[in-house]
Amino acid sequence: MSLSRKVPVATLGVPRIGRRRELKRALEAYWSRKSSAADLLETARALRVANWTEQCDRGVTIIPSNDFSLYDHVLDTATMVGAVPPRYGWTEGEVSLDTYFAMARGSQGEAAGLEHANHSDAVTALEMTKWFDTNYHYMVPELVDDQAFALSSAKPVDHFLEGRAFGVHTRPVILGPVTFLKLAKSPIRDFNPIALLPRLLPVYEELLRRLKVAGADWVQIDEPALVLDLIPNEQDAFNFAYDRLSKAAPELKIMLATYFGGLDGNLETALSLPVAGLHLDLARAPEQLEAVGRLAPKGLVLSLGLIDGRNIWRANLRPILDRIKPVVAGWPLERVEIAPSCSLLHVPIDLELETALDKDIKSWLAFAAQKMDELTTIARALSEGREAVSAELESSTQAAAARLTSPKVHDPLVEGRLAFIDEDMTHRKSGFSERSRLQDETLRLPLFPTTTIGSFPQTPEIRNARAAHAKGELRYVDYEAFLRKEIEAAIRWQEEIGLDVLVHGEFERNDMVQYFGEQLSGFAFTQQAWVQSYGSRYVRPPIIFGDVSRPNPMTVRWWRYAQSLTNKPVKGMLTGPVTILNWSFVRDDLARSVVCRQIGLALRGEVSDLESAGAKVIQIDEAALREGLPLRKSEWKHYLEWAIECFRLASTGVYDVTQIHTHMCYSEFNDIIDAIAAMDADVISIETSRSQMELLDAFEKFNYPNEIGPGIYDIHSPRVPGVDEMTNLLSQARQRLRDSQIWVNPDCGLKTRRWEEVRPALINMVEAARFLRDAPRAA
Repeated sequence: MSLSRKVPVATLGVPRIGRRRELKRALEAYWSRKSSAADLLETARALRVANWTEQCDRGVTIIPSNDFSLYDHVLDTATMVGAVPPRYGWTEGEVSLDTYFAMARGSQGEAAGLEHANHSDAVTALEMTKWFDTNYHYMVPELVDDQAFALSSAKPVDHFLEGRAFGVHTRPVILGPVTFLKLAKSPIRDFNPIALLPRLLPVYEELLRRLKVAGADWVQIDEPALVLDLIPNEQDAFNFAYDRLSKAAPELKIMLATYFGGLDGNLETALSLPVAGLHLDLARAPEQLEAVGRLAPKGLVLSLGLIDGRNIWRANLRPILDRIKPVVAGWPLERVEIAPSCSLLHVPIDLELETALDKDIKSWLAFAAQKMDELTTIARALSEGREAVSAELESSTQAAAARLTSPKVHDPLVEGRLAFIDEDMTHRKSGFSERSRLQDETLRLPLFPTTTIGSFPQTPEIRNARAAHAKGELRYVDYEAFLRKEIEAAIRWQEEIGLDVLVHGEFERNDMVQYFGEQLSGFAFTQQAWVQSYGSRYVRPPIIFGDVSRPNPMTVRWWRYAQSLTNKPVKGMLTGPVTILNWSFVRDDLARSVVCRQIGLALRGEVSDLESAGAKVIQIDEAALREGLPLRKSEWKHYLEWAIECFRLASTGVYDVTQIHTHMCYSEFNDIIDAIAAMDADVISIETSRSQMELLDAFEKFNYPNEIGPGIYDIHSPRVPGVDEMTNLLSQARQRLRDSQIWVNPDCGLKTRRWEEVRPALINMVEAARFLRDAPRAA
């Protein structure tokens, strides 16, 4: 049946980076002063136009604007509302590009380019952490109790007008005021930024009025905080905020977008708000559709997030249509929109860019462009009847059936090995105190031992050699000789500056997850499937499509070579099972816990082989363990139980004398410190420099027994911290920890930095450790 009105299709937002990573190149050229601000902004404009064009061509009818950002949309919001900390020198007016990037990346000395000359000293960046439970990072707004707000950027209006001039009537996207405040932090202990809502709302009201004057009829306001565990005063904040916003420009309709989970206990609040539309994540929480369809006000427009915006698997469209049929049948089609579960920011751009993927695996996938096609197919099925898209529906059904039975996916040997896991395989032979004594006797390290997290700069020469080898332009024997030379130089330099536990530098590794996935069964890899991690940092997550096992040792040969060059201990370096899981696109036909156990069992064999080769220190990075925590606290216990079990499955099959390290990033540990202790790693290194050692409070209160390396060098910034700055951070650590617990290291790996920054920073770090060894402990 053909209806007079087609069901609208929205994307909520699309990838910003460009099909060929144009934004990355433009940003890095600007940062290195090889191009102008005008060049950067022109590239950004061209990318926006290309995105609008693609969406129109693929049948998307509700096109977003202001979903584009030069660095991060939360940072955009902070600068839009004038939330610029005083250290950046801004007082009023439009925030300059250099100040914007200083907030994102920090800035060094006179290169800061900030608003006023008296702010020429180096400044630190805003803290950075993960956007809800995704692999995208956002810059954490810094607010104070007397924070003033002002509309300091008209970017949402500018991008709307830009789209209109191009011939596209867009729906502007803005981050909601309550979520913005909930994501913010304050240096004032116990201050809740939500208290600033009355001061912030006038800025949003002015923005909505400007959008209406510019010609907007709808605005998408993202409030993903509605899927969190909210306390009553936070639910009240939504009522207060949207009562005000709905009156600011009454003719401007609000599509309230929620995603990354279900509304659950916030359902009543969301449905009571005076908004014209509500978006639901029906990939993560399909069960909420029935209640919303039954309880929603009759005039509300429902945006149905039917296609997973965070994973890359092709949808089986017929079951989706069957699932929504009862609700849609009783809901006027003019009040239904079809959308992905969340912005398509979190998936690669176009599957057609992949020319080397196995054809079967490729047939099971859908990237952003293909997800738009799936959305338009669903919309046509609803508007015109399923017979209008019968070929598309049959194709999706056949792909789902083929994947379900493919021998490429299922390995009975892996299933058999999992069945033999028992309790003894997840515990060390002795407690930490006994292990620590044996390790001290063997390693004989000084107080405040120094090390790095693992990787050293991936220079253009290294990347070029890897690319030439991959293309067949550099013979393996020559590539191996090149890598050996790089490793030897790194070992010699670490010895020269006096690091205590060395690393081989990971020059042979393209990525800390991809390197291992390429050597494990069950993984597939892409050529152009980039997604944004933060700023200009993009990654190509591996695709876990089948059962995982380890055919051969993965790291032993390079570790053995590095250790042969020095008498100092060299760490064996592995990525942990939970991080490999959380930083991959994971199969959706098997529980994540089962996939993780498969990876943990594979890594257990690698740890054993490293120990047999002579490694006394083995680091198993679990940078992503905390960020995989479910958004709802009721689900934490289950996740932490299997996540910690998988780490221990990988790490505990060693003798007591072998020292196991782990590393974690961007982690608020207060609520999970008992689980961190249950990992029972001998040493944990964490990111603490941007938070000024604040993260150590959890370890102090818990009386954490094992050893800790609190990062004192922010590797996500080009700044080179001085000896005094690092010494001050270590002094703060000493106020919380015993001297015998403290290791000295950077926040994270150094692969993204330049040697010109790394060399002086690590020399300063070693000097800070030496100073602390001679400094008396404060009373």
